Amino acid sequence: MIGRRRALEHRITMIAVVVILQLAATLFFLVDVTGDLRADGSGVHIAAEAGAAVALLVGVLFGAAQVRWLVLRARQDEAAVAAAKGALADLARLRFSDWKLTAAEADVALFALKGCDVAEIAALRGAAAGTVRAQLARVYAKAGVNSQSALMALFLEELVEAGEG
Repeated sequence: MIGRRRALEHRITMIAVVVILQLAATLFFLVDVTGDLRADGSGVHIAAEAGAAVALLVGVLFGAAQVRWLVLRARQDEAAVAAAKGALADLARLRFSDWKLTAAEADVALFALKGCDVAEIAALRGAAAGTVRAQLARVYAKAGVNSQSALMALFLEELVEAGEG
């Protein structure tokens, strides 16, 4: 998600720079058209410059709208991710309570849901790998699954079903 956010911020910045350059060009052409009108009156050259200024102005407006849309989209994405994180945390607490996991089993189950393997969980908890394996076996039994991937799938399935309803 962080990589996607950085890419989006980079895109927003690049579009904003282009919009600013277009605005500068628009202002240049508008000043030039005004000066030419005063000096020479109307003509094909001035009409072409005025057309270019209008086209640039349309580009500036479109670019500004695009930047605004990207910023709003980024905010919506962040809100959706925050909601999903909250929903997963709520679901985990509910399921852990339903399964009557001990505090240690709940910690181990949470690390397993985050994708940690036995060695990583043991290191994070300061426990022996055998202890973690035993705790995971109890978690899997209480959850009615037989592997870490099945535990993850159980939570993902519930989240997807909740999102559809």
